[in-house]
Amino acid sequence: MQCVMIVGQPGAGKSVLARQLGGLTGLPVVHIDLIHWCSGWQERTREEKTRLCQEVEAQPRWIFEGGHSATWANRLDRADTLIWIDMPLWLRLWRVLRRTLMGLGRNRPDLPEGCPERLANLPEFLGFIWRTRRSSRAAMARLVASAPAGKRVRHLQGRRAVTAFLQEVANEKGRGFPRP
Repeated sequence: MQCVMIVGQPGAGKSVLARQLGGLTGLPVVHIDLIHWCSGWQERTREEKTRLCQEVEAQPRWIFEGGHSATWANRLDRADTLIWIDMPLWLRLWRVLRRTLMGLGRNRPDLPEGCPERLANLPEFLGFIWRTRRSSRAAMARLVASAPAGKRVRHLQGRRAVTAFLQEVANEKGRGFPRP
């Protein structure tokens, strides 16, 4: 694994998996939220997000987690591994609610400085998750189906599948991976 593309809906665990996988492989980790947002929860323009994604994708080694589907085709071309984390809606909603409440006023490591967790953001974000629950999942299913032969593709459904995948990678690297 040299270029790993991780996709999934909000709250699926993309950032956590990317960090854990980065720790096991030594690959640099890129979070889409660092590209999507600027300080103060200011969204970058579509053009700027595309340019920044393409800069990452041009690098020889990376774990790139997250969306900006406008660049998925290029990212998939460059990736040797595609991982789709596919968690149930109830779990994703719970995780987003929990991380917001537990992190109030603090920045997550996958967000730019100046983007602390805020209750004010929660209703809109939960609404987004609800509105896109089917369309976003369908887009990821199409992405996985479009992966050319020879790509390592993993569709991880559930926490046990994620843990098993990490253990598999750890075994390949000759390292142990503690179960959570």
